Amino acid sequence: MARTQASKPVEKTTAELEAQIATLKSDVATLTSTLSDYGQAQKAQLGEAASETLDLARQKGIEAAEQARLQTRDAIASAEKTVRANPGASVGIAAGVGFLAGILATRR
Repeated sequence: MARTQASKPVEKTTAELEAQIATLKSDVATLTSTLSDYGQAQKAQLGEAASETLDLARQKGIEAAEQARLQTRDAIASAEKTVRANPGASVGIAAGVGFLAGILATRR
């Protein structure tokens, strides 16, 4: 014989399921909002870190360029001093370097 179930327990179970589904929807919406906020915070933090790194690299580049400029100026001053002290030797060395450059340029 088949038993018939009363409709009240089924209705109660359906109502409980609907309440649980509504709670799950609310929890998922809250979780989604929290993850979105966290992602935006991470994006802002990474953007700030990238900006700081760029500023630091820019400053180091400026310092390196200034150091190179000073070294170049010192090298030019030293070369000029040497040429003024030994003009004959300087002309001879320049002629020799020019001769070698000419030979190397004509070879294929």
